[in-house]
Amino acid sequence: LPYEIENTPEGKELARLNTSPLDSMSTEENLAVGAELYTIYCAICHGNNGKGQGTLVKREKILGVPSYDDPARNITVGTTFHTIQYGLNSMGSYASQMDTEEMWQVSEYVMKLKQDLTK
Repeated sequence: LPYEIENTPEGKELARLNTSPLDSMSTEENLAVGAELYTIYCAICHGNNGKGQGTLVKREKILGVPSYDDPARNITVGTTFHTIQYGLNSMGSYASQMDTEEMWQVSEYVMKLKQDLTK
C-alpha cells in the first residue's frame, strides 16, 4: 500500500501522530508476528530486548544504535513505522522485505519492548 507521509524530517514528525491501524482485537497475535519478524530483521542490530546491543553492535560492525527507552529518541509507533518504511541514518528501508501489515506488527512490538525497558 502507498505510504502517504514523505521521507523528510517534517514527515517523520507528522508520522509521530499516527497510530497503528491494526485490529486491537488481535493484539497478542500481532505482537507474536511482530516478535518473530523483529528477531529476523531487527535484533541483529537493536538486540533482542531493544537496548541497542545486537550482535553486530557487540562486534562493533555497527555503532550508535540507541536503546528504545532513550528519552532523546521519543519513538512512537508512527515514527517506528516511518523508520522501517524509509530507513534512518545507517539503517536502510525494510519496505521491500515486509508488507505494510508486517511493518505495523513490528512497530507495535517495538513499542512493547520500549514499555518493557521503562518498567
